[in-house]
Amino acid sequence: MSSAPSAKALGHIRVLDLSRVLAGPWCSQNLADLGADVIKIERPGTGDDTRAWGPPYAKDAQGADTSEAAYYLAANRGKRSVTVDISTPEGQQIIRELAKHSDVVLENYKVGQLKRYGLDYESLKAVKPDLVYCSVTGFGQDGPYAHRAGYDFLIQGMGGLMSVTGERDDLPGGGPQKAGVALCDLMTGMYSTIAILAALTHRDRTCEGQYIDMALLDVQVAMLANMGSNYLHSGKAPKRWGNAHPNIVPYQTFQCSDGYIIVATGNDGQYVKFVEAGGRPELASDPRFVTNPLRVQNRDVLVPILAEMVLTKTRDEWITRLEAVGVPCGPINDIGDVYRNEQVQAREMVVSVPHPTAGSMKLVRSPMRLSATPTDASTAPPTLGQHTDTILRELLGHSDADIAALRTRGIL
Repeated sequence: MSSAPSAKALGHIRVLDLSRVLAGPWCSQNLADLGADVIKIERPGTGDDTRAWGPPYAKDAQGADTSEAAYYLAANRGKRSVTVDISTPEGQQIIRELAKHSDVVLENYKVGQLKRYGLDYESLKAVKPDLVYCSVTGFGQDGPYAHRAGYDFLIQGMGGLMSVTGERDDLPGGGPQKAGVALCDLMTGMYSTIAILAALTHRDRTCEGQYIDMALLDVQVAMLANMGSNYLHSGKAPKRWGNAHPNIVPYQTFQCSDGYIIVATGNDGQYVKFVEAGGRPELASDPRFVTNPLRVQNRDVLVPILAEMVLTKTRDEWITRLEAVGVPCGPINDIGDVYRNEQVQAREMVVSVPHPTAGSMKLVRSPMRLSATPTDASTAPPTLGQHTDTILRELLGHSDADIAALRTRGIL
């Protein structure tokens, strides 16, 4: 272990993070939220690609753009940044030294690239036998696609998500759609977090490290969930249903007189309350609609009737009526509405933290709520190379002269 335990759940863990963009950084951000010391390794001069993925950028006290792109800020809170050119022998040696002092190495380079630098699992295992080493790639370390680069958009298409996302082909706007966020990257980051925590638990019991092979395509196939199971048990590929549900009716959006609402009737009793609240109790006893399987079979008849019913009232009227009788419902908010929502505000999902160039900045806090070891939301994403000198001096014992020489040669 790297240091004495602290009140933070992972305060005894150090993570050497060689990843960039989203899937890997999302994983290491989770670990940082839980208290791990995450050392983010970046290219000198440019750093993580997402630093340049703006606008928008964070603003300083005068309202001017800083160099911190909002995209980068979303996935890098709580970390320390060190700039190292790992393509050089000197840079590779620094990474090996840092690995000796780390519990976890996380990377998302192309298959085989780090082996050329002597920074693959087998090489670093030689200097840190109980190391947990996690590789994140598009397609995994083996198989015919292993050499390919993987991007979230491509994986959403290849992995089936886009085939079940979007409006029905026979309706206006029909066709495949990607998710509005990089869902496969984010879920790969989440699965990687779980795998690393499991490997650390195993290490703590046995003193044995291990290698973790995470692939975006594997994750996308796994997260098809009920859609994948539906295919395996029916032999029929699920299709796009837009905002409807393939197995539950009604479970979709409806247009009100002044906006849209989601109605999610998960059982027959909720369906009865829904139509009674809309003044159409006869729809509850209609033999075509009395059970969910019948409603699924007859959705093309029922849904237009329900759509006409919902259109007669405002969104707020529907929410008031349905909440009163226990029918799950809710508005469709834009992101501004989300952050103005009283529940989101009560849960303090936005925090302001100090920042070297912006003065202070707003960040989204981790959703993980632990009573004894709460997550840490106090540290902003680092500026490029912000902690290089400190970590090389304090952790690796380099002198100021050593650091200056490395920087002069472009290693840092």
